[in-house]
Amino acid sequence: MNDGISAAGEAAQETARPLPDCVEVETGGDADFSVIWLHGLGADGHDFEPIVPMLGMDRVGPSRFVFPHAPRRPVTINGGMVMRAWYDIRGVDVGRDQDRQGILASAEMVEALIEREITRGIEPGRIVLAGFSQGGAIAAYTGIRHAQALGGLMLLSCYPLFEDRVAAEFRAVQKKTPVFAGHGRLDPMVPVAMGRRLAQMLQSQGMPVEWHEYDIPHSVAPEEIADISAWLVSCLGGDGGR
Repeated sequence: MNDGISAAGEAAQETARPLPDCVEVETGGDADFSVIWLHGLGADGHDFEPIVPMLGMDRVGPSRFVFPHAPRRPVTINGGMVMRAWYDIRGVDVGRDQDRQGILASAEMVEALIEREITRGIEPGRIVLAGFSQGGAIAAYTGIRHAQALGGLMLLSCYPLFEDRVAAEFRAVQKKTPVFAGHGRLDPMVPVAMGRRLAQMLQSQGMPVEWHEYDIPHSVAPEEIADISAWLVSCLGGDGGR
């Protein structure tokens, strides 16, 4: 009997999705909701950690912010320099010649983080996927394909991945999942038109998208932080916005 349990445990470990190292910030006791927030190219999980106190999550209840570190890998557009990246970027047009293998591997990591939050007692509808730049692209890619309705998608200065597959791979269960999409009009790295395209793509699938533009470059502004705070409260406050 013990041998059977051991074998089952070993099999489960072999098939388990990989969990990335993370920074975690909790705003109270037992968390009532979780935000999984992916950083951009070359940053790490500490990048958005200082924003948490600015969000006023005490209005919603105890929360857990999970900031995973992307793996280190060579990035073609940066001369092959090794840095934290969710996938390789091969050229200036981030929407083309996409690193499918790297994208799928990072999506698996995000799925593993969602599963872990569920095992910690957080309902899927109380989990928000968030990300900046390529981190936001991964959050969007993973979120619209996830099998359970999520609490929201928060997409900052990002762009769509594999646009031609969205209609076929989109999960209808996500149609009511609220989306916050923010982008700087002065962004020289990811043009605002790419953010608009992502927002329109999600709207075309029936998702409620709240679109914001700011007079900023490839960054996050205080005005955007205030808008994020209000959006999180609307999604997760009271009955969770559902």
